[in-house]
Amino acid sequence: MPYLNSLASQYSLATQYYANAHPSIGNYFMLTTGQLVSVDDAFTGTTNADNIVRILNGAGKTWKAYEESIPSVGYLGGNTGAYLKRHDPFSYFSDVINDSNEAAHLVPFSQFSADLAANSLPNFAFVAPNINDDAHNGTLQQADSWLKANIGPLVGSTQFQQDGLLIIVFDEGDPFDLQNVGGHVPAILVGPSVKRGYQSTTFYQHQSTLRLILTSLGITSLPGAAAGAPDMGEFIQK
Repeated sequence: MPYLNSLASQYSLATQYYANAHPSIGNYFMLTTGQLVSVDDAFTGTTNADNIVRILNGAGKTWKAYEESIPSVGYLGGNTGAYLKRHDPFSYFSDVINDSNEAAHLVPFSQFSADLAANSLPNFAFVAPNINDDAHNGTLQQADSWLKANIGPLVGSTQFQQDGLLIIVFDEGDPFDLQNVGGHVPAILVGPSVKRGYQSTTFYQHQSTLRLILTSLGITSLPGAAAGAPDMGEFIQK
C-alpha cells in the first residue's frame, strides 16, 4: 500500500494500536460511543448510548457520515450491495433514527468530493469505503488506490492544510489476531499540526481516537471509555 505508507512516513504512525473486538461492529461503536454496545455483526437494534452525534450537536458542531455505496441519503436499512450497515454505526443511534434531520447526515460517499470542492465539509466527517474498497473483500492495492484517488485530494486541499486532521484506522485486525482482543492495526494521523516522520510506541485503542476527535474540536465532554482513554496528544505539534 504505497500511498498509505507514504502518509505514515511523512506524518505520524501509532505502531502499537489495537482494535477492541472481533468482529467489526464493536469497534465502530467504540469509535463513536466509547462502548462496545454489541459484538454481533447481525445486530439490528437501536442504541441510546451517549455518542459522538449527541456530543457534537450539543457543542454546536456539524457532522456527516460519508458511506460508500449507501443507496440514498438518510438510509437506515440493512446491508445492500457493497454497503454494510455494521460499518455505519450512526445508523444505530437513537439520535439519528428518531430525527430525520440527523438521518440526513448519512450521505453517499459521492457527496464528499462535492463538499470538498464547495468548501463545505462538516467539522467532523466520518468516511467508510464499501466492502470492496476497504481492504476486506478487495485487494490491498485496490484499497490503496481508492485512498489515493478519494482522500488524496483532501490532504492536498488548501482548507485541509489550514487546520485539518485526518485519522486513518482499520476497524479490526485479522480474525486470527487476538492481541488485545481485536488485533494489531495501523493508525495514521495526517495534518498540518501533526508531527512529521513521527512514530509512537504508546498503546492505543479506538476509545483514544474518539477522545482525539472530540478534544481536537475543543470538546471536553467525552463518552464512555473515551473519558479515561490515553490521550493521543503526543502526535500533535505544540
